Amino acid sequence: MSRSTEKRYDKRYFERWYRRTRTRVHSPDDVERKIRLAVAAAEFMLGREIVSVLDVGAGEGAWQPILRRLRPEVRYLGVDPSEYAVRKFGTRRNLVRGSLDALDETHLRGRFDLVVCADVLNYVSAPALRRGIAQIAARLRGVAYLEIYTADDELTGDLHAIDLRPPAYYRRLLREAGLIRCGMHCYASGSIASRVTAMEGGW
Repeated sequence: MSRSTEKRYDKRYFERWYRRTRTRVHSPDDVERKIRLAVAAAEFMLGREIVSVLDVGAGEGAWQPILRRLRPEVRYLGVDPSEYAVRKFGTRRNLVRGSLDALDETHLRGRFDLVVCADVLNYVSAPALRRGIAQIAARLRGVAYLEIYTADDELTGDLHAIDLRPPAYYRRLLREAGLIRCGMHCYASGSIASRVTAMEGGW
């Protein structure tokens, strides 16, 4: 089962969880801080400015305008199963239809300095999660920003159809995919593993 079949990602969903002040899960300032963190981590590990970003489960592509402001030359591609989001923002923010576990079908070109997958990984089935993380790792040459919450975390917000597994489960999947933990939801590609020190994370 994919993210697109578990929940309905229509205009009402995005209005409730991302725009209305009383019910949204992140404020605009929160989102920008998150983006700045991911960009800084990727650039620190790569030793240069990022030039490409893949946003998996991009929704309405909220990261795109902020990334473009921070890095005007960045190549951004957002992938999301929401017909509504791609229809409304696809041309403006470079969004295409697709899902976490079917990135191979999206005909992506090359690898990316930064791969983002936020507000997604706790809402997919175990097979989709395994395939998706492996496909993200295959397209990564820098840092992946992967928001993953576990059964040990206390959460608020959109808890419908959420699946919180034990921390060890996620560690195993990420390790099998060749991703190296470097803190704050960030994971380095195996190609730059030597730049991650023991105290920054690792396994």
